[in-house]
Amino acid sequence: MSDMNQIEIPQSFMALFVAAGRLKPSASLEVVVGRYELCEDMACMLTEHAQTMLSNLSLTEEDILLRCHDGLMAGASVFTEQESDWVIRRLAELLAWTPLELGEAASPYSGRTA
Repeated sequence: MSDMNQIEIPQSFMALFVAAGRLKPSASLEVVVGRYELCEDMACMLTEHAQTMLSNLSLTEEDILLRCHDGLMAGASVFTEQESDWVIRRLAELLAWTPLELGEAASPYSGRTA
């Protein structure tokens, strides 16, 4: 049995690849699984970094999530904006933190506005 058959992709991630009004994803299952594994791995890797920032710096959970999001979006990022948003929501879930409303929150660190 292939590894792809054993991976359960959350609906929240699959939604990144399904356009409104459509039923099928815009990418192959192989591509979606690969992107999911990359995003899930990044969220898991960021947990320790985020916890370290919380204990060593005078930052709120929201500030840390915003900084991590900005880092994912910096330069020639391998993540799309939608994937970056998903990674940060997943990071908040893994840490049992309140998730950001990224569409509504402007990051004070990037100069972007919502």
